[in-house]
Order: sequence, then structure tokens, then C-alpha cells
Amino acid sequence: MTTAKRIQYHHYGGPEVLRLEDFRPARPGPGEVLIRVKAAAANPMDRKIRNGEMKILTGRKFPRGLGHDFAGVVAAVGEGVTRLGVGDEVLGGTGLKAAGAFAEMVVAEEKAVVTKPANLSWEEAATIPVVGLTAFQAVVNAGELHAGQAVFIHGRLGGVGRSAAQIALARGASVGGSCRDTARREARGLGISPIVDFDFDATKLAKQFDVVFDTAGTLPISTAQALLKPGGRIIDINPTPAKFVRSVLPGPYRVLMGKPAVADLDAVAQAAAKGVLRLPVARSVPLGEAIAALTELERDRPPQGGKLVITTE
Repeated sequence: MTTAKRIQYHHYGGPEVLRLEDFRPARPGPGEVLIRVKAAAANPMDRKIRNGEMKILTGRKFPRGLGHDFAGVVAAVGEGVTRLGVGDEVLGGTGLKAAGAFAEMVVAEEKAVVTKPANLSWEEAATIPVVGLTAFQAVVNAGELHAGQAVFIHGRLGGVGRSAAQIALARGASVGGSCRDTARREARGLGISPIVDFDFDATKLAKQFDVVFDTAGTLPISTAQALLKPGGRIIDINPTPAKFVRSVLPGPYRVLMGKPAVADLDAVAQAAAKGVLRLPVARSVPLGEAIAALTELERDRPPQGGKLVITTE
């Protein structure tokens, strides 16, 4: 197979380890598809993995590609793949160990890829997979949230928080949450109430929520418990060894990591197609300028206003 370009690194570290290099895409194995990438979106998870914060899960095999979310066209399929075919326009994500979406070509498991709705641009489609799937599985699957219930989202205007709020509202639930003071106007515009600062007094909202969703991983467990109604659920998507231990103990707390699921990802994609789920694109850059953009995003200013998207054309 001919070579392609991708952003990769040869050891864990800061953004200075990133290189745009030639690589030889693997042929898709059983249950896999090879994608010609049109657009890919950055996530905070990418930085954590590249820094080595998740090496217990990602291992020490190098070089490693960067990036997980993508939208593109199926270029080849592996043995046993029947749901997708060459030429299909798709969106999806790679596994933690595989990564490599910031590239011209990427291999992904068929179960982590779905058809791209025709009315979504490549850039819009690329923003969906990781944050949309994680939000859906947190509030709908793990949280079992339904119409008439209430969810509190800590970190309401991050990518996962924004997705969770829109999904919950579309299902007839009410949504409260915490965010920066500068984001209050946007939160109100989405229908969020109540809106509080990150250092809020939980006693004023005691026992008001069926689900407490900590997208930032910084909400004290005592605060989350104070917010929760009897029989409610606390969902955290920022795993640590201590949190995994707490998650298996009796009680409302659970650590969740998004997992590939065709039905869930397709539900998220269809929500985006209907305008129910909107994830803004703050900046779009070609692959050749992506390392500089990723470095600027990480070092010079905090992520805000939407996603950084990397295009190949």
C-alpha cells in the first residue's frame, strides 16, 4: 500500500514531540475499514494520551498516530465487513491504542463507524463521534435519563457537556449545570437552568437531580451526592485507579468510558442531522498546519468556542 501523511510521535511528551510524517497505512483486518480522511476533530483526550497520562491503556508501542474523531470515505474493507462498502461516506472514531485520525488515511473497527448524514459537512461530522457518543452513553444508557427528570452537568460547555445537555433536553429532561461566567449567556440560550459557577454551594440545589454528570472530573463526590435525588446516579468520565475502585463499590457512583456501539453512534449522528445536536467548529486548518494549531490551542489559549478541526483537502 502506498504511503500517506499523518501526525505522529515517537515517545510521550508535550506538543513538541509531534511530527507530520509519511507512514504506510495498514490493510484493514477482519471487521475493520480503511478510511480516506476528509476531516478530523481534536479532543482533550488526544493531549492526555500524547502526554502519557493514559499509558496504562495505550501502551508503549511507537510511533503512535494522534487523533480519534474522523469523517471520510471508505477506501477498503476487511473480511466480514458487510454493513459498509467502498465509497461510503462515514463518520467514526478509532480505539485508544490505534488512534491516528489526524492523517490522510486511518483504519478503524467497523463497529465504531456509521454512515454520515448527507446534510452534515465533513467538518460537522468529524466533531461528533467521541463527545457525542460519550454524552449519549452517559446520560441515556448509564444515567437512564428520561422525560421529566433532571440532570446536572458539571462542565456544561465543554464538548461532552454541551452534547449531553442537548441530548437531555431533546429527551424532555431539564438541565442545570456549572460553567465559566463568560459562558452563562450561551448556557441560558440553550435552555439551561439553574446555572452556577464551579465553586457553587451545593446545599442550595440539594436533592434536585436524578443524574449528576461530571464531565470535568473535578466535582467532589460529596457535592455530587448532595445534588442527587434518592435513587439517582453519578456519572464520571475521567477515570483514575481510585475512581474505578469507587465505581465498583455499592452506591450511585460510576466511571464510564465510551465504547463503540453502532446504534448509539448512529443515534448521535441522526440527532446532529436533525439539528438537535450542534457542536460548533471554532477553527478549521489543513493537515500541514495542524501541529501549529494544536500547539497554540494547548499552550497559548484554552479551548473555547468550539472544536479544532483538521482537514486533508
